[in-house]
Amino acid sequence: MPKVFFMMCAMVMMFLAPVYASEIVSRYVPDAQQVGQGRLSVMIWDIYDAALYAPNGEWKDSQPFALKLTYLRDIKGEKIADKTIEEIRKQGFDNEVKLADWHGQLIHIFPDVNDGTTLVGVYTNDKEALFLKNDNEIGRVKDPEFSRYFFNIWFGDDVRKPSLKKKLLGAQ
Repeated sequence: MPKVFFMMCAMVMMFLAPVYASEIVSRYVPDAQQVGQGRLSVMIWDIYDAALYAPNGEWKDSQPFALKLTYLRDIKGEKIADKTIEEIRKQGFDNEVKLADWHGQLIHIFPDVNDGTTLVGVYTNDKEALFLKNDNEIGRVKDPEFSRYFFNIWFGDDVRKPSLKKKLLGAQ
């Protein structure tokens, strides 16, 4: 009976204990703890699992945070870059010169992903978008305007998947 009790206590603690970010994310996001998590599915296809990390598990768009995406299918990096620019356009951004520049940077940053690949986007103190693959830096976009539009794909006022936003922000 005591073994069962201790196992039950350990399981409860796993669900109540904060989930901390990796060491490299913690370098950019002090005291990074998970705020929330969710899954992006489009029609019948699961695309990725997402988790948001912020200082002490409290997200504010003005402070550093990290968005971790663990892909559930194979996707070409170029397609990820294309979709990112498409989502930024849908927010009303129409400076085609900047969009082309950002797209060119993203093509060089985003790798092809497979089921299980993890990419992390970090919003830094310098308002840069830093990108990691499996805890290794793969690139940055140093334009604060890009960072705002990029992360607004998940956290903006008019997101395409409001239920995912709510889950990431810990509201569901």
